[in-house]
Amino acid sequence: MDIALRQIATTSDGTYCYVHARGLLLPHGEGLITLQKLDLSGCDLFDGIEMMKTSDGGKSFSPPHPCEKLRREYFENGISRVMCDATPFFHQKTKKILLTGHTAWYNEKGKLLRGTSYKRLPAYAVYDESSGDFGPIQQIELEGEDYSSSGAGCTQIWECKNGELLIPIYHQSLAASEDPRSCTSVSVLRCTFDGEKLRLLQIGDRITTTVPRGLGEPSLICHKNTYFLCLRNDVTGFVAQSRDGLHFGAPIELCFENGQSIGNYNTQQHWLAGDGRLFLVYTRKAENNGHIFRHRAPLFIAEFDPLGMCLLRDTERIVVPERGARLGNFGCQSFSDDTGLVFAAEWMQNDPYGWEACARYGSDNSIFISKIKY
Repeated sequence: MDIALRQIATTSDGTYCYVHARGLLLPHGEGLITLQKLDLSGCDLFDGIEMMKTSDGGKSFSPPHPCEKLRREYFENGISRVMCDATPFFHQKTKKILLTGHTAWYNEKGKLLRGTSYKRLPAYAVYDESSGDFGPIQQIELEGEDYSSSGAGCTQIWECKNGELLIPIYHQSLAASEDPRSCTSVSVLRCTFDGEKLRLLQIGDRITTTVPRGLGEPSLICHKNTYFLCLRNDVTGFVAQSRDGLHFGAPIELCFENGQSIGNYNTQQHWLAGDGRLFLVYTRKAENNGHIFRHRAPLFIAEFDPLGMCLLRDTERIVVPERGARLGNFGCQSFSDDTGLVFAAEWMQNDPYGWEACARYGSDNSIFISKIKY
């Protein structure tokens, strides 16, 4: 495995940093990275979606600039809404770029709002080639109390051969969302996409665990006619498999082949596929990353054994290095059969909040693109 790392500087000034950098390159050389500003004075205080573009296959990118229709929206009494935790995806059937994530609502003091009027819902936007920008936020309305607080943030979606999309979400009732001890569940939505609208056809099984706070930020891939979900949990990472992408077996702990837990917790993981093999990119506890919030750096990659439902320890490599900032909110693209891409931004908060806690180790909110040749 050959890994080539590219670093892009940002213009962060210590009051904010760019996060959720996830990208998409197309075979003809065009591509983009979506990202958004984070107010460093608090937790998950996001601004609207911004974008960086390339026309030379990722050799150079434009500076970040706001997506006009995905700016933070302000309503009465200082209440605002943003789309966040977004990931771009190229839909082969319509040749459209789809951005999926979810919505977040804030009051005038920056506190997250929940309730009937401020639902977190799966959100998406469609890229318009004529304007060179994304269209407005659209939402997937889900019926049933168990889906009244739901999101598709930080997930990977899958396009079936017929163009239908399988979109994993995590969800719970609005009432449960007020209780920090409650557990979220995961389900997969089967949707059609006509190039403008997503339409819900079916909701798959509810995947659950009683391990605290449940399952979240699921990522889905299909490999040799079997679907695999990786799942975030507060205590340990999980993985589940399915024959149809909708009905999954019980989630099992993410381990190496010797049965040892990989040490991933409270952080997302994402898939890559190539060379006839399946790979997982993840964070984990290591010997020298205790200074990183929730051990969210470096980013590791290892081959996943679909039969053993485990990672192969000897294949593990560092795909994005640790420089004092967390990297856990990242994105992956299986670019071709022999190449994978990982996109990540240095999230300039540790515990306590503050740029300096990260910068002392060398981080500066750089964006990294890791090109992997299998």
